[in-house]
Amino acid sequence: MTDADDAPSKLGHVHLKVRDVDDSVAFYRDVLGLSVTERYANYAFLTFGDHHHDVALQAVGPEASGPRMGVGLYHTAFEVESPDALRRTAERLSDRGVSVTPVDHRISKALYFDDPDGNGVEVYLDTREETGHEEWHGENGRFDPQSL
Repeated sequence: MTDADDAPSKLGHVHLKVRDVDDSVAFYRDVLGLSVTERYANYAFLTFGDHHHDVALQAVGPEASGPRMGVGLYHTAFEVESPDALRRTAERLSDRGVSVTPVDHRISKALYFDDPDGNGVEVYLDTREETGHEEWHGENGRFDPQSL
């Protein structure tokens, strides 16, 4: 068993393989507000501002196959601080024509969607304090992001 003092304490970054790094940079910049800290060859490193990068993008070419169903990463999740921020994210996705599934888990309200390469993405608002619920219990209701 790992000693708590030796265990990692946070997620450092997510590294995604994409077909077109420029398309993906535009998507993550325009939808999630990340900015580019570095570009090198077929890589782009994006940040929310506190770290060199929170998301690394690696272009693997236009003919690369997409994510498969089954074992593997289901999605990356990004937390917003307010209902207004979640609503504005939904609006940016709608403006881009991105299909979104809004889900109310009672402990969070989440938007689920795919990036340009079919990688699953979640943007969510923690609602535990607001709702008084601390556990998920498998709840997956729908909500209207515009009502936030």
